[in-house]
Amino acid sequence: MVYPKGDNKGSIEAPSLSYKELSYHSCSLETSGSIPQLENFLRGKEHLQSMCEKSFRIAVFNVFLVFPVIDCSGLDQNHGGEYAAFAALIERFVKVLRDCQITPYIVLDGGSDISEKKNETVKKRAVDRIKRAHRAAKDGQRKDILPTLVKLVFRQTLRRLDVQVAQCYGETDPEIAALAREWQCPVLSGDSDFYIYDLPVGLLPLSDFQWEAVERRGSNSYISCKSYYTSSFCIYFKIQRQLLPAFAALAGNDYVKPHRLQAGVSWNQFAPAGGGNTGRMEGLLCWLQNFQKPQEAFEAALGLMGELSGNKKAEVMKGLNLGMEEYQLPPSALKKFFTHGIAPPFSTEVAGVPDWSRLPLIQAWLSPVILDVLLLQRMSFSVFVDLAAAPSAHLTARPLRQVMYGLLLGEGREVIERDREGLQLRFIPVKTASTASSLQLSLQTLDKADASLRLKVLLEALGVPEASLAPVPPPLRLPVCVTCFWLQRAQPPADEEVLKALLLGLSSGDAFRGALPPPRQKLDMQVSHSLNQWQSCLKSSLQLNQLLGLPLPEAPLSRLFEGTLVHQLVHRMRYGGKKRPFLKEDPCSVMLFEAIQAVVHQIPPQESHRTGEDRQRQPLDDLTSTLQQLFPLEEEEEEEEEEASSSGWVQENLRLSELLSVKTRFRAKHRKNRSKNPELARKEERRDRDLL
Repeated sequence: MVYPKGDNKGSIEAPSLSYKELSYHSCSLETSGSIPQLENFLRGKEHLQSMCEKSFRIAVFNVFLVFPVIDCSGLDQNHGGEYAAFAALIERFVKVLRDCQITPYIVLDGGSDISEKKNETVKKRAVDRIKRAHRAAKDGQRKDILPTLVKLVFRQTLRRLDVQVAQCYGETDPEIAALAREWQCPVLSGDSDFYIYDLPVGLLPLSDFQWEAVERRGSNSYISCKSYYTSSFCIYFKIQRQLLPAFAALAGNDYVKPHRLQAGVSWNQFAPAGGGNTGRMEGLLCWLQNFQKPQEAFEAALGLMGELSGNKKAEVMKGLNLGMEEYQLPPSALKKFFTHGIAPPFSTEVAGVPDWSRLPLIQAWLSPVILDVLLLQRMSFSVFVDLAAAPSAHLTARPLRQVMYGLLLGEGREVIERDREGLQLRFIPVKTASTASSLQLSLQTLDKADASLRLKVLLEALGVPEASLAPVPPPLRLPVCVTCFWLQRAQPPADEEVLKALLLGLSSGDAFRGALPPPRQKLDMQVSHSLNQWQSCLKSSLQLNQLLGLPLPEAPLSRLFEGTLVHQLVHRMRYGGKKRPFLKEDPCSVMLFEAIQAVVHQIPPQESHRTGEDRQRQPLDDLTSTLQQLFPLEEEEEEEEEEASSSGWVQENLRLSELLSVKTRFRAKHRKNRSKNPELARKEERRDRDLL
């Protein structure tokens, strides 16, 4: 089993440093972090900013980034994702960095924290996302719910751009800080924990990184930003550097919540007059000026918490020490990977994970959810924009996940799925499952299993015979299988218009993307729920495909599905629209549509998943009549350049020799149109000869 290469060069010289002058401007963007209100507190100290963030020269040749590196505020989130626009944003961001001679090293989160110290924080954030997603569905407002495939699109785009990426086995923050310390490079992040780590070359707050306003001086380009140093922070507030982790623990971070221990202290009483909303932070910092060591401060803090029993004092002290331990940096585990392509070993806590998985995990070819399943027997999900009254869209894909659980844990085991019921976060036990062929596979030797057997397991899970996929281009085979699986399992059954819109997106998405305006009508929640189920099935199938070593190639997700596009196509099919010219149907797109449609119709609905009413699907209209329904064509011809650009990707992947026998009504109509314009006919004949 061989994963594609290209994530890491395998032999990279240790980074050399070049010095660039950076200028600084204020920015109104806000970012959330692990220490609540810390960034707002620092942002409100203009005199502190001028001291810590003055103009200076800094090494910025290598910058470590944390997902998300890009603010997505301009992209639609409620219709299922604008993945093409998101990918284009990433491309632009990377280009800007490279134009400024900045080499980005992207470090991604891996599996959940094995110690589960952040369990309370994780649950609280999950419940908050569920409620925000419901409000977004109900009111149509933007509630910052990231589309479910956005991280996968992020990874794919970085690979295509040949950006260096490492996916940690667990938490990223300590790894990034340790690597930045050893390589003497700044960290670019929006996480407030990096205000506490001792970073020799400083933190570049993501909210102040003005990458869209590049400055040019002669032949050089520069990005305006701000830099933060813990040394300047400590000088200004007159506290010892070693007390910063204690400050984070007492203020409350992801690992310790003093109010939950019923041992909170009103730090406002120590703040100078006029502290306002940040008086708590400033009061704590003023109080810490009296101490030299963290343990002294913790003992004194216990004295401020009133009468506590011995057990309660021990519990509080344990929590504070846990909250402080996070900031003790180990040697970098990623340095050898970035310089020599060597995956770090698993820690002693990671038992039972096969050794072959180390490299694909750190290269981000293998989803980190396998670590959660293997080590914690747990699976967590992203949240869809959906009404609370609707069942979770992730239920549809559960059979796919059960097969993955079976490959990881074996028969007779259970995995706890963290999913929503209404507005509540539920923990649902789900049994592992197997296919007819998956029992022949062993996790420890899965990388050595025959490719045909791994493909057979994947297709058995999806319920699609391999022979039926022959007419479909390889990059689209997995999405087509997912569509077949979704049609059999979706509840309520998928509408015909939704299926048509999905197939049009798969076969002709690039052509449609620039032709339709963004949706203005109210979000159709029935359509949205159906598409949420399809995306969940796609994501689960991608994870299973990765575990099996990619027996089917991964399709470029940014070109595969566009939520706003599919919603608009469904709306046009149902309610029509103004007459307007549209790109002429391309023969390759027509044949691809017909090929995908034929595969979909070969898979009968499973009886056990049919509703009371007959779900037998009627044959879909061919692409020509569907397009005429969407965009009634005017008589004038469109320009050749538009037609050629819309079919480029299809022509590149389509196996014409297998598809030329497909007959459609398009042919007769197209020949009639060509007879009216001999010059156009001659151009198309020359193009067809080139293609063949």
